[in-house]
Amino acid sequence: MNAAENPVPPRRRAAPVAVLLVCAALAGVTGCSGSADERPTVVVTTNILGDITRQIVGDEAEVKVLMKPNADPHSFGVSAAEAAEIESADLVVYNGLGLEENVLRHVSAARESGVPTLGVGKAVHPLTYKADATAGQADPHFWTDPYRVRKAVRLIGEKVAAEVDGVDKKAVEKQSGAYAAKVQRLSEQMKESFAGIPKERRKLVTNHHVFGYMAQRFHFQVVGAVIPSGTTLASPSAADMKSLATTIDKTGVKAIFVDSSQPDRLARVLKRESHLDVAVIPLFSESLTEKGKGAATYIQMMRSNSKAITRGLTRS
Repeated sequence: MNAAENPVPPRRRAAPVAVLLVCAALAGVTGCSGSADERPTVVVTTNILGDITRQIVGDEAEVKVLMKPNADPHSFGVSAAEAAEIESADLVVYNGLGLEENVLRHVSAARESGVPTLGVGKAVHPLTYKADATAGQADPHFWTDPYRVRKAVRLIGEKVAAEVDGVDKKAVEKQSGAYAAKVQRLSEQMKESFAGIPKERRKLVTNHHVFGYMAQRFHFQVVGAVIPSGTTLASPSAADMKSLATTIDKTGVKAIFVDSSQPDRLARVLKRESHLDVAVIPLFSESLTEKGKGAATYIQMMRSNSKAITRGLTRS
């Protein structure tokens, strides 16, 4: 059995007490009956995994995504109603490896009550951080490697087909295969985009340690991070800032890449403290955006990032 999967007792599970109470309270007004959407429900924690799961599931189930656009996965939380949705889901898909720091306890509670869950990060052979405060810990940011995302697509499709009653398994398999092919094309496009970056310029400084998977897959060197940690909840010390500024000067880094949804004040401080012409370039690293804002889907996000990285590292 895959380590990310859990045995599930016979179903169907009873709805959580909180859900039943809400239903009873509304029965006299709305008739809490079977007139609503009776499709099975898949709850997904992060919006990146949410988009991927929607591409796989299609109309076979309702996919509810907990994390809002532009949110920070390390700090977002859920309401009582959303916690009840996790507990009553037919399947919960989550990143894991500590990413959704305020939500994972609800996922654990749902699993203990018999809800099938899939921890995608653990299932795609995660890397570990090599330096700084999180050295030795598993890196949850696997989606920056589209090859691992292809594996995630297969795992999610198989889990939906196996655990979610009422879905058309053949439809899920077809949709999973079609989306995996799109991710494969994305991989090839990213490789082509990065091909024009000289080896001596393939050095990355980021807002925090978020692009390790991409660096390994496409042969970049992560020189350092403004926040020397795998989470945005950490803070750099004055010594950290001075050390990174020195590293930037020595390595000739051309750009500092920061998350588009996070303040870039610290990156701009580093730019002032280094003696080189270093650009501060926003990337969509941990969250999707609303439609029309540049990164409404996983594939759109990765295409945008690969173009921005290529421009930043080839600038004169």
